Amino acid sequence: MDVTEVQALLQAHMPECEFHVQSEGGHYHIEAIGDVFDGLRPVKKQQLVYAALGQSIAEGAMHAVNIRTYTRAEWEARASA
Repeated sequence: MDVTEVQALLQAHMPECEFHVQSEGGHYHIEAIGDVFDGLRPVKKQQLVYAALGQSIAEGAMHAVNIRTYTRAEWEARASA
């Protein structure tokens, strides 16, 4: 899968979020930004993102996924640091 396909899957599943996706072979690095993550435990945040990618992972189209999630405020604070 290419980055555009991964981004489309994520956006379709979580249209309220912004995604930054990078790929190295079958390994994907995903940054997900959205207020949907506010107040959630880390595992729940990961599960929300994995839900969009589950079938692709199960089929072997994606071999490894690294996910970082941020609320809008966390993302903005990170960018200004």
